[in-house]
Amino acid sequence: MSVFVLFALTVIPLIFTPGPDMLFILSQVVSQDAKAGMKATVGICLGYLVHSVFVALGIAAIIVSFPVLFETIRWLGIGYLLFLAFGLIKSVFNQKKLTLTKANTAQPIQKGFFTALLNPKGILIYFAILPQFIDKTGDTVTQGLILSFIFIGLIFVVYCSLSLILAKITQKTEMNHLKQKWIDGGSGGLLILAAAWLGMN
Repeated sequence: MSVFVLFALTVIPLIFTPGPDMLFILSQVVSQDAKAGMKATVGICLGYLVHSVFVALGIAAIIVSFPVLFETIRWLGIGYLLFLAFGLIKSVFNQKKLTLTKANTAQPIQKGFFTALLNPKGILIYFAILPQFIDKTGDTVTQGLILSFIFIGLIFVVYCSLSLILAKITQKTEMNHLKQKWIDGGSGGLLILAAAWLGMN
C-alpha cells in the first residue's frame, strides 16, 4: 500500500473528529448558508497551507519544542473563537430588527484562516503524525508538502460536503428575524464549545 494512501486513511478519522475547525464551519453554515461554510473551508485550508510552510521550514518543530510559545498560540486561538462567539451572541440581544440578506459581512475566509492558523491541533497533526510517513533518506521537504496537500485536499472535500449537507437540513424552513437570533445564538454556542475544546486539550 502506498504511504500516501496510508496517510490519507490515518488522517480521515481525525478530520471527521469534531474540533474547532469543524465547529466553526457548522456555525457559518447554520448562521448563513452553504456558501459561507465553503468559504470558511477555503480559509481553513489556507491556514493549514501556512502550517505546511512551517513544517517545510522546520518552524513547527520549534513551536512545539517551546511550551510557552505553544501555549501562547493555544490561548490566542481560544481568545479568537470566544471573540467570534460573543459577536454572534451579542446580536441575539440587539433590539434592532435584523435585515436578513445574503450579503457577505461575516468574512468567513478570513475567520476560517485564523481559526486554522491558531489551532494547536493542526500544529500537532503536522508535527506528530505527518513526519511518521516521511522517508528520512529521501527528499523530506517534497514528501512533507505532498502529505500536506493530501491533508488539505481531504479537509476541503469533507468540510465542503458537510456544508452542503447541513445547509439542506437547516434551510428547509423559512427564515425570520426571530429564528435568525436563535441561529446566531446557537452558532455562538458552537464557537464557545470549540474554545472549550481547545481549553481542555
